[in-house]
Amino acid sequence: MKRWLKNGGREPSLSLFVLWFERGRRSLRSDAALEAIAKASEDRVPNLVLYNYPSFSGAFSALFAHLFHTRHSLPSLILPFSSVPSLAFRVEELCIQGLETCYFLDFLPQKDFLFNLSRQSKCKVIGFDHRKSVLRKIPSASDCPDNITINVNLEKSSSSAVYEYFASKHEDTKISCDEVPSLVDSKDKGRVELILKYIEDGDLRRWSLPGIRAFNIGLSEWRSRFNCVSNPYMYKQLLKLSAEDLIAKGNSYLSARQNSANKLLGKVFRVRLGRGFYGECLGVRVDGNSNLSDEIGKLLSVKSAATGLRPIGAVIFMQRNNLKMCLRSTDRATDTSEVAKAYGGGGSPSSSSFMIRMDEYNKWISGNLS
Repeated sequence: MKRWLKNGGREPSLSLFVLWFERGRRSLRSDAALEAIAKASEDRVPNLVLYNYPSFSGAFSALFAHLFHTRHSLPSLILPFSSVPSLAFRVEELCIQGLETCYFLDFLPQKDFLFNLSRQSKCKVIGFDHRKSVLRKIPSASDCPDNITINVNLEKSSSSAVYEYFASKHEDTKISCDEVPSLVDSKDKGRVELILKYIEDGDLRRWSLPGIRAFNIGLSEWRSRFNCVSNPYMYKQLLKLSAEDLIAKGNSYLSARQNSANKLLGKVFRVRLGRGFYGECLGVRVDGNSNLSDEIGKLLSVKSAATGLRPIGAVIFMQRNNLKMCLRSTDRATDTSEVAKAYGGGGSPSSSSFMIRMDEYNKWISGNLS
């Protein structure tokens, strides 16, 4: 019987016995990963879990697969997966002897890849994703083989959907007549579920939770550790993370950048945008500190408005022997992109940039130093 789910769902059985190999840090098709696949085939490991790397949702999805399979002593192999051709696994490499179920967590490969894997390995394929862009990859229900189940829910992040999926399967598998254990230990459950809410807030582009920007900044440093092959401690590390600590770390980072940006505002000058055609604003040269252009531009925007000029901050720096001007505005009624587009650049109303010739630039600031 074919089961085709576009809004999440539940499917039976899986398993897991995680093989760890500490080689090939970022190369996902490393010798270590290929050796793990060969060992899994030799041992006829029935379950393969592939997760999106280096995605927050992918890493946490892998965590829940790991917890389910290890708690029930179900042999499986978990590997990070990249869609980058040079890093991606090939179908023939994943056709493990005795493979029964293959999971794609937080991503769906191309239709041909799905079909070839399900046909060559004859295994059940179960995929989870939440991105609208994947809808065009999904074959129609009538074309989909019976052994492929796809779960796409545009209202729920993949990590949340995978968590609910394995938690439900876990609850259905009683250790004793009276005991139904939790997938995540009670001491960790609240902390993990809060992190999932923050990941979902970012995945679905809601950006509504307090400290969401700081949270993503705090979590971003973990991307390099989301490879379970090169980092055998990944699951323990993920279980120890807390949203509060990540937000605090992100806020500390933002504060440090803000302080650095403030220090660069000592030599502000007036900029006649388009030789004055687009009005005037405040600008500053930040050669060597272009990474702070966003913070500096927003500070300049406020300062420019306070001095009676347009609420735009112009941040200028050399980039590969070319002069670049970044425009920022904190005023919603202001469109900086009209200037950028007129000079061959682009962007959004609040954030835009373009390259400018030095002779033209000099005409914008000539005689306007404050």
